[in-house]
Amino acid sequence: MVLSKFLVPLGDAEVKVADWFNVLAAIAFVLGGANLLKMNLLSISARGPGWGYSAVTLAAFLTTLGVGVLKVGVPPAAAFPNVPFSGEKDVAGSALWWLYEYAMSPITGTLFAMLAFYVASAAFRAFRAKNAAAIFLLATAFVVLLGRTYAGVLATSWIPHDNPWVSWLRLENLSAVIMSVFTNAGTRAMIIGIAIGVAATSLKIMLGLDRSYLGGAR
Repeated sequence: MVLSKFLVPLGDAEVKVADWFNVLAAIAFVLGGANLLKMNLLSISARGPGWGYSAVTLAAFLTTLGVGVLKVGVPPAAAFPNVPFSGEKDVAGSALWWLYEYAMSPITGTLFAMLAFYVASAAFRAFRAKNAAAIFLLATAFVVLLGRTYAGVLATSWIPHDNPWVSWLRLENLSAVIMSVFTNAGTRAMIIGIAIGVAATSLKIMLGLDRSYLGGAR
């Protein structure tokens, strides 16, 4: 797919590879679901530590899967009023929409809120202004955290937002610039590195140079 961006004759190959990827992704989802069932059923049957969490995970997985596959509460599409399963599965008011809006979203928000406290606590213990790089990192984190809160916005609200020469000094604008420019640049660099690593590992497996996935060291 990367070569197809530079070599015109490989344009059709990109479409075929994308189709293969969709097939492999579907198979991976099936294998992932089967592995989830296997591991949690083994944990429940063995009554090991934390088997209650496995039971909750299994119940949530099966409930969501059944609701999505059966399209519970999904009204027929306007173009096909006589076909029961013609509507979109995530239409507002359906069971799957309800699970996402009132179960998944609140749980995700709660987890991220708890994670923010842990990150702040760890950062407070880890950050030590020992050198210029540490001071710069600490100042950047402080600006981003304050720029995302009402207190930070209020602290620099006296700076005129309609003056392009000084409006960038407002904490919310500084935070947005850091997140959209510098953070994106670092994220893209990491994604490129991960993609190269995945491609290299895939080639090693396909060429038989790496057989560790079979359980052996070589």
